[in-house]
Amino acid sequence: MPTWVVVLIVIAAVVVAAAVVWLVMQELRRNRLQRKFGPEYERAVADHDSPRAAERELAAREKRHQELDIRPLTPEAKERYTREWAQIQAKFVDRPSPAVAEADQLLTELMAERGYPTDGYDQQLADLSVRHARTLDHYRAAHDTMVGHSREQRSTEDLRDAMVRYRTVFEDLLGDEAREHHDARNGR
Repeated sequence: MPTWVVVLIVIAAVVVAAAVVWLVMQELRRNRLQRKFGPEYERAVADHDSPRAAERELAAREKRHQELDIRPLTPEAKERYTREWAQIQAKFVDRPSPAVAEADQLLTELMAERGYPTDGYDQQLADLSVRHARTLDHYRAAHDTMVGHSREQRSTEDLRDAMVRYRTVFEDLLGDEAREHHDARNGR
C-alpha cells in the first residue's frame, strides 16, 4: 500500500475520532444541563432556534451566576423572613390581593439579601434558574397571577394558588444554604 494511502487513512481515522469525541462531549454537556436546569432546559430549548443556542444561553447563565456574590442568610435574617412570611399569610385571609403583592415583594427582598440582582423580572428568572430551576415555574406562575390580577380580577382561588407557589419558592430560597454546603462538599 502506498504511503500516501496510509497517511490518508490515518488522517481520516483522526478526523472520525475527533468527531466522535466532540459528539460525546456535546451529549455530556447536554445531559449535565438537562439535569441541572430540569424543566428550565426544555423551556430554553423551546424559546431558542436550536438546542445549541439554548445550551449556550444556559451556560452563559451559569457563568453569570458564578460571578454573583450569593450569600447565605444569617440565622437572624432567616427568622425575620420567616416571621414576615407568616404575617403575609395571615393577611391573606382578609386581604388576598395585597398579600400576594407583599409575598412577591418579600421574595424580591430575600433575593436581594442573598445577593441576587433584582433589576428586572427576566433577569431574576435567569439568575434564579441556575440554583432554583426546580421551583422557577412556581415563581413564574405566581408572578403572572399577581401581574394579571392588577389588570383583571383573579379569583381568590387563583390568588391562593399564587401564595402556595410563592411559598414554595420562598422555602427554596430560604433553605438554600444546606444545599449549597452539600454541593460545595461534593464538588458541584
